Amino acid sequence: MKMNNLGTNIITGDPVPATTYKPARGVASLVESHFERHHESVRSHYDQELAPKPDARTIETIIDTTFWASLRREEGRSPKVSIAFLSPEDAENPLIFSERLTLSANTLTKLAPAVERSGIHLGVWMEGGELRIWGTTRVIPGLCFVLEVVEPGMLVIKHRRVDGFGKFVNVAVLKGDQVKIVDENSGRARDCPSVINSMIGFTSSRLWSDSLNLLVQLAVSMRAHERGGILLVVPNGKEDWRKSIIHPITYHVQPSFSELADLNRKYIEDPNPIGWQSQLGSAINGLAGLTAVDGATIINDKYELLAFGAKIGRTAEGRPVEEMLVTEPVIGNVGQVMHPVQHGGTRHLSAAQFVHDQRDAIALVASQDGRFTIFSWAPCEGKVQAHRVDALLL
Repeated sequence: MKMNNLGTNIITGDPVPATTYKPARGVASLVESHFERHHESVRSHYDQELAPKPDARTIETIIDTTFWASLRREEGRSPKVSIAFLSPEDAENPLIFSERLTLSANTLTKLAPAVERSGIHLGVWMEGGELRIWGTTRVIPGLCFVLEVVEPGMLVIKHRRVDGFGKFVNVAVLKGDQVKIVDENSGRARDCPSVINSMIGFTSSRLWSDSLNLLVQLAVSMRAHERGGILLVVPNGKEDWRKSIIHPITYHVQPSFSELADLNRKYIEDPNPIGWQSQLGSAINGLAGLTAVDGATIINDKYELLAFGAKIGRTAEGRPVEEMLVTEPVIGNVGQVMHPVQHGGTRHLSAAQFVHDQRDAIALVASQDGRFTIFSWAPCEGKVQAHRVDALLL
């Protein structure tokens, strides 16, 4: 949207409403830079069409309009919408309105009931010098700008992964006057586990299949059941983890349950998301559902289920965990050293103790209030590191 210094649209001559949600203006240029960087980084090795890059003014306008829409209510319900910035030609099998609709809080509120189900995006594009809603789509190209309403006053800016499968990559979270910009460099930290890399969008190591993001999807599903839970990931072929579990294990699995592991191998052999997505989704939700049972769910790094409902205890030779480094992968965050009970309750203390004793394992912990923490051992720091990753999972 081209404007002169007086806030007038140069193309139409009409006055342009001023942005009234101040964080929209503050975050817009940072988000624009994010998309610029990612388009440049993948263009040389990606042979499919990418989504158009949004400029700062477009980003600001979409955020401002959507924020105020999120605070409205229609028939007693708050609107939940997902907006994708692309033209109808960029979408696959789009539903196109015969007449374009103005992007306004009132329009979004009225349309919300039709598009609140997961996976449906309202398509927004610049037409006639202003942003208009042209219809809906379920399939969008790589690096497509998406703005999603999570709850009243809470928005998440994200984009589709270039490979097209798995959870979208979060760029920023806005909640009222609080703004969290995902720090892309945090995924490169020397002790940061590969799960953080994949959530942010970077490549990863042996625990990760970049195109599939199984642990990311397990984390999302764990968070979604809202009961809280612990998922422990231990090295395949090693039995030391048993020293940190109280026996007998109530729900011990013998032989290990390999549904997710088998689907993962098949996917690697034939990486067709359409063919495997339904089966993978069911397997992921089934495994994540076990974490709602009191105790920890345990899998190996091949995604084979070993046990659930397991009680974590300290090893015979182990010492109580007394401190950990708490970090969050957002710009401006400074790690803090604290006792595990200062960060959360019993689940967090148990997970920290497990990783303290089993330093080649990681622990994923979901809280009932939506917080999500990944525990890993940080050799350089010589202590447990707790990565709070709520901002990456919304």
